[in-house]
Amino acid sequence: MRAAQAGMQPALPKRFYKEAAVEERDGSFHLVLDGRTARTPSRHPLAVPTQALGQAVADEWARQGDEIDPGTMPITRLVNSAIDGVSAGREEVVDDLVKYAGSDLICYRAAEPDRLVRAQNAAWNPVLDWISKTHGARFVLAEGVMHVAQPATATAAIRAALGAIRSPFQLAALHVMTTLTGSLLIPLALAAGELSPDVAWDAAHVDERFQESLWGEDEEAMERRRRGTEDFLAAATVYRLA
Repeated sequence: MRAAQAGMQPALPKRFYKEAAVEERDGSFHLVLDGRTARTPSRHPLAVPTQALGQAVADEWARQGDEIDPGTMPITRLVNSAIDGVSAGREEVVDDLVKYAGSDLICYRAAEPDRLVRAQNAAWNPVLDWISKTHGARFVLAEGVMHVAQPATATAAIRAALGAIRSPFQLAALHVMTTLTGSLLIPLALAAGELSPDVAWDAAHVDERFQESLWGEDEEAMERRRRGTEDFLAAATVYRLA
């Protein structure tokens, strides 16, 4: 099956440039390939608001070998998404993020065993305390997976917090981190500097790590998490540099 799947993969485009660099124009930083402006899939100029983010994009292009593999370019993919999608559909992205807050991962707790309960409390309670103190959002906790409705005041406070994020690049990064973890509250704490990217990623995987401590690691699950880790850390980098 893996051989068949590999055979179905589209051929990667050949590298067509020698040098990837950043060029400032009118306050934006453009990716240029052999001096020519690069464009997004929707044909917008691939330009970002800071030189540091532009350099991170250019570095991904410079690291490509004889072929261009988008799978190894998570920062570029996210920047393309911000330019082509989030810039024009900001409210839809905010609405989607608020929905995540309405059923956030860290609001659903285990009743047992004690070791898992303690691990969840240690990783998630500080995030809830910070959200409450900083944004005035108090969330209701539940045991198990049955949905619990969150107070309208809590989701309204989260919407207001998202409204303060004007950069489409930061909003796109926040959305990627949220979809990868099932939590908006953890990435919000990361964005505010309350958590490091590594600690935030670990906090989002308390349950998985507990299960692995009981039953051992699953090779395919570990590979999925590895890819997720790369995308999460790339999104955290975009948020910080944008």
